[in-house]
Amino acid sequence: MDTEALVRRAIVLADRARAGGNHPFGALLAAPDGTVVLEAGNTVGTTHDVTGHAETNLVSAATRRFSRDELRTLTLVTSCEPCAMCSGAIYWSWIGAVVYGLSEEGLLALTGDDPENPTLALPCRTVLGAGQRDIRVEGPLLEDEAAASHRDFWRS
Repeated sequence: MDTEALVRRAIVLADRARAGGNHPFGALLAAPDGTVVLEAGNTVGTTHDVTGHAETNLVSAATRRFSRDELRTLTLVTSCEPCAMCSGAIYWSWIGAVVYGLSEEGLLALTGDDPENPTLALPCRTVLGAGQRDIRVEGPLLEDEAAASHRDFWRS
């Protein structure tokens, strides 16, 4: 699986979300061979639903489409480290692994005190590591590329 290519695809999805009037976050679900099986972007701006993060949108669609056994084999790839809410959704979905671009710490440096993204200082490894099953986490990867989607977006 070419994880960098997948992170770059998630960044494209983040740029697409931003162009559509949403926060710049994108996520995808990849099969073990790297085939993208599902994609999602952030929809917070257009739906006015604060839970419309790219990862929660993806998890919602994935759990309707795939069995638990299938989900265990899939990797969620996202442009930014999943927040605590998204990490919880990933945990409950039974998705087997997470790969992310920009770290939560890096995102905070870009968003500052923007009320649209009150970033929690809670790494996804902490949230996912508190559960009863192992979820592989890889990241940050390509942080500079992932950060580009956020430049000049947040009020910071």
